[in-house]
Order: sequence, then C-alpha cells, then structure tokens
Amino acid sequence: MIPFDYLQKAPEIRRRERGRKAYDFGLSAEASVARLYQNRGYDLLEERWRSSAGEIDLIFRKGAEVVFVEVKASKSFAAAASHLGPKQIGRLCAGAEAYIGALPTGLLTPMRIDLALVDGIGQVEILENALM
Repeated sequence: MIPFDYLQKAPEIRRRERGRKAYDFGLSAEASVARLYQNRGYDLLEERWRSSAGEIDLIFRKGAEVVFVEVKASKSFAAAASHLGPKQIGRLCAGAEAYIGALPTGLLTPMRIDLALVDGIGQVEILENALM
C-alpha cells in the first residue's frame, strides 16, 4: 500500500519532474542553436545574458553585427513560436538595447534579433530579424 503522505506529495513531485525535463530540453535546444550559429561562422559572445531589462538566450557576433537570439522549444515549431508573447518581446528588445548601449559603438552597432525554434525531435528553424 502507498503511504498517504506520498500521495499528497505526488502532484508536487510530478510538477518538479516536468519542470526539470522542460529546463533540460531548453538547455539542449540552446546548445543546438549555438552549434548551428557557430557552424555558420558566428562567434558566441554570451549565453543566458542577464540585465535588469531581461534575459537574452544567446548573443553572437559576425563581423561588426551583433545577433541576439531567443530560443523557443516545444513539440512543434508552431507551438514553440506561440510561447513568445508581447511582454517577452519587449524585454528582449530592452535587453538588446542595454547590451548594445554598453558597446563602444553603442546604438550605431549593426544588430538583429533572431527567433530560433526547436521542435520535439531537435530540428531547428531560425527566423532572422524576427523581432525588428
């Protein structure tokens, strides 16, 4: 017989397990996207960069251009894209401005914000300049 206290904790345990799987899936998705950009000749500057404005998953440089990448992962590309809302877009833009503002060339730095979608089998679709 299963103890009563275990049955009460079971939903919390399942929720933690789901959260851990989602976190690991997100890290794996970010790593896949980083490899893809690096294979295309981009230099990785930052991973999970944080500012008071928000967090940016990946930041790359290629030549003079700085590329900010938001990674979204889900069962399908459409589901992944649906996880990006207006508030998060605002935080991404504010974070990108904060990062660019700290560079020597400031807001004159060429930049773009990409959206990288990762599906349940690890395929990646990149939408360049998706948020500009």
